[in-house]
Amino acid sequence: MREGTLSKLRRMFPRRLERVRGERSQRQFAHNLGVFQQNVNRYENGTMPHANFLLTLAVKENISLDWLLLGRGDMHYGGK
Repeated sequence: MREGTLSKLRRMFPRRLERVRGERSQRQFAHNLGVFQQNVNRYENGTMPHANFLLTLAVKENISLDWLLLGRGDMHYGGK
């Protein structure tokens, strides 16, 4: 994969994470996931999260990691 493609994927991750959060505040979203609000803020500002956060998000929010990380397929597993 080209560096330009990786850079674009990194830039798009925060936008997709914000879409998952929806209308919830960062604080409420973090509480729902069992993480600190500061972490959600960092991730929405471009820091790539650790695998543990990604797995928790995928399970608790029914989010496809393919969609979240690569923009491929449906946002939710099963297209819901």
